[in-house]
Amino acid sequence: MPSALHCDVSVEPVRVAGWRRRLLEVLERLNAAIHSWLAIEIEFGHLFYWVPVLMGLGAVLWFGAVFTPSTNYIAVLFALSASAACYLQYRRPVIAAGLSAIALLCSGALLAAWETAQADTVILDSPVTTTVSGMVIGREAVAGGRWRYVVAVSATEKPTLKRAPLQVTLSAPGGKSPLALGATITGRARLLPPSGPALIGLNDFAFDAYFAGNGAIGYFYGAPDIARPIGDLPRSSYQKARLAIEELRNDISARIRSVLPGDTGAFAASMVTDDRRAISKETTEALRLAGLSHIVAISGLNMALAAGIFFVGIRALLSLSQGLAHRYPVKKFAAAGALVTVTGYYLISGFAVSAERAYLMMAIILTAAMFGRPAISLRNIALSAIIIIVLSPSAVLGPGFQMSYAATLALVAGYAVWQRRNEGQRGAGLPGFLKPLSAAWTFIAGVFVTSLIGGASTMLFSIEHFHRVAVWGLPANLLAMPVISVIVMPAGLAALILMPIGLDWIPLKLMGLGLDLVIVIAKWAASLGGDVVTGRIHGWLFVGLSLCLIALGIMRSRLRFAGLAGGAVLMGLNAILPGVPRPDLVVHEEGRLAALIRGERIATTEERPTGFIFEQWQRALPASRHMKPIIVAEPRPALPRRKLTSQERVAEETAFEADMKDLPTGRFRCRDGRWCVARAWNGSRIVMMQVRDLVGAACDRADLVVTSTRPGWDECRSGAKLLSATQLRRSGTVEIWFEPENNREFRILSGLGDGNRPWYAHRTYDWRSGQFVLTQGQPKD
Repeated sequence: MPSALHCDVSVEPVRVAGWRRRLLEVLERLNAAIHSWLAIEIEFGHLFYWVPVLMGLGAVLWFGAVFTPSTNYIAVLFALSASAACYLQYRRPVIAAGLSAIALLCSGALLAAWETAQADTVILDSPVTTTVSGMVIGREAVAGGRWRYVVAVSATEKPTLKRAPLQVTLSAPGGKSPLALGATITGRARLLPPSGPALIGLNDFAFDAYFAGNGAIGYFYGAPDIARPIGDLPRSSYQKARLAIEELRNDISARIRSVLPGDTGAFAASMVTDDRRAISKETTEALRLAGLSHIVAISGLNMALAAGIFFVGIRALLSLSQGLAHRYPVKKFAAAGALVTVTGYYLISGFAVSAERAYLMMAIILTAAMFGRPAISLRNIALSAIIIIVLSPSAVLGPGFQMSYAATLALVAGYAVWQRRNEGQRGAGLPGFLKPLSAAWTFIAGVFVTSLIGGASTMLFSIEHFHRVAVWGLPANLLAMPVISVIVMPAGLAALILMPIGLDWIPLKLMGLGLDLVIVIAKWAASLGGDVVTGRIHGWLFVGLSLCLIALGIMRSRLRFAGLAGGAVLMGLNAILPGVPRPDLVVHEEGRLAALIRGERIATTEERPTGFIFEQWQRALPASRHMKPIIVAEPRPALPRRKLTSQERVAEETAFEADMKDLPTGRFRCRDGRWCVARAWNGSRIVMMQVRDLVGAACDRADLVVTSTRPGWDECRSGAKLLSATQLRRSGTVEIWFEPENNREFRILSGLGDGNRPWYAHRTYDWRSGQFVLTQGQPKD
């Protein structure tokens, strides 16, 4: 018995030792494999492709921080990490790689800080009606016969603004002819500050306006007057050149719309000059639902087609002469001609961000072809991304940048795989009479694969930014893209070439026929069911899947499968973990529109809420069933815009007390222009008050009071939660969660953080005192 017991005890350590030994062997083999894979990445230079990724991520972290990070701290960290990485480059390469990543993150953050300081845009602090005088530096036709003008403001009066924006965008009636570029105008206008995000994480228009240099939006009351002739204005050479290019752009747009009226002409103008606001809402929505809205903007597709058509055409033309083809590098000549073409295309595009990004990418590709380097390569894509991040780091946050580079990266990586696997096999072994069929099949397959890869690679970003996916995007693109590639873009280029001699109407008519067919395809696809609303997704899921897709696209060795495995893990976690929590109540920053969310229902305070805001709420939350408010008939006249008399106040308080009895649960009861009341699922009484003199009465009878007025205090004496116009102006749109066991406990989140970022500074400005105020009575340092 003792010997048997001793035998059992001695075998167990052997088993444990064997298990550990096998584990160590597996880890050693894995370590060796990783080192060999990294050697492959270094040998082919693929680690360089992470440079724009890390720089862009650093810019995103800086822009997304709740408070403005210390530039000095980031600069010191950059200097230390970069110096240490250079010192350890050959001694400890792994540590040096990590330090290089930190340095690149810091460089992206420093570039973001530099761009923010350079912009320094003055954004209007509050809505105002004033007389605006300034010079027209841009204009664009808008659907409905109106014009949208960009005005460089020189003066304001009645009242004179203390913090007048330097540039505003105002719409005005069309009239017989638009205002001339360079004209000095004056007119009574309503100016509005750009709005913040409609929900946390949604597009921030104040951020976009800050980096675009646009301090306010609004409209003229009637047509503005011309205050000074154009010829009397002193202008620099740069201003003259910009105005001349803008005038040429507008003339081209007007010529196209004169030959092709309606949506067809507006669509054609958008593809040539990026003048897209004249397209009707119906057609715009159809293109969006069909997944074809990318055709409208001048982006990589348009630039690639323009460059490709000119490159192939010039090369084929020069190759007709064997002498020229053998003596001279016709490919380089064609690339140079294509570069000139896309440069001109970019100049008449209105210098849009998407056009700038596409132009830089195509310029690098064509320059590489001129110097005999591979044109379609990941290195060229990385170089263009680095240039854009250096010039405009804020562009990284935009859906255009992310979707454009995601599609380009996926297409270039897919092209590299296809080229490696099928080089020399296309048409091999086929009889001569079948080779044209092979070429046709290759074209059709190319369109299919391109649409499939492009749609799949941008799906994540469509979900993140627009909270929807176009269901019929693939078949719509398969039908529309051959029309765009074969008919529309060649005809558009021919029209631009023939426009100076007046023969542009011939190719424009052909272009119009192609665009009519595209619009028919878009409306057909939209009629099949539109898109799928996805709602918001977790930030960690979006960032993680983005990095996984990047790794899958830019890595050459088997390390790329780590992106595939990581994506699978993230998707599994997303399926197991709960989704993004939905608020119980959303209050818009103006304090008039609010919505109770419960299940698929979204109950609003307005029968017809502002479509732009409400549609974003429905997609992001998501909630498809709209519950309109119960409207109480109001026989009394509208309230005067003054302090109420005692008699008026008693009458209003009596009506308010009657409405507070038997509150509807999960739905608002409203008296138009006065107040809305409701009861939440946990019993909390909610009041949306628009009468300043009754805010105190609302505080005494409700648990949560939201008012679009400024009552003069920040807290209710009854203990109810108060959100006034002053507080909402600084916080922006808020999302509110109710506590199940306490009617007066609320969790309130705002998408603006602490509001000290430069693009939110206007929200803390008090025009009465002329100071920036963080809280009531507390000036900002």
